[in-house]
Amino acid sequence: MLKRKLSILKMDEIKFMTRLLDVAITLDQQEEYTALRECGILGIPTICSVPANVDVIASIQLILIKLISTIF
Repeated sequence: MLKRKLSILKMDEIKFMTRLLDVAITLDQQEEYTALRECGILGIPTICSVPANVDVIASIQLILIKLISTIF
């Protein structure tokens, strides 16, 4: 079943992974639409940041801090 799902994907980064991701983090939902759709097909949870007029590095740091605090 998983091989069949992988065979229909368009993104080689996801198509040829040796194991599935635990979670995928994207910074721009519109730009990463294909990746988000394919993660959905495979059942990989995603975290999406809404683009805004903020510093990209600060946005990534905030997401990772929240993610780490949730895990630990």
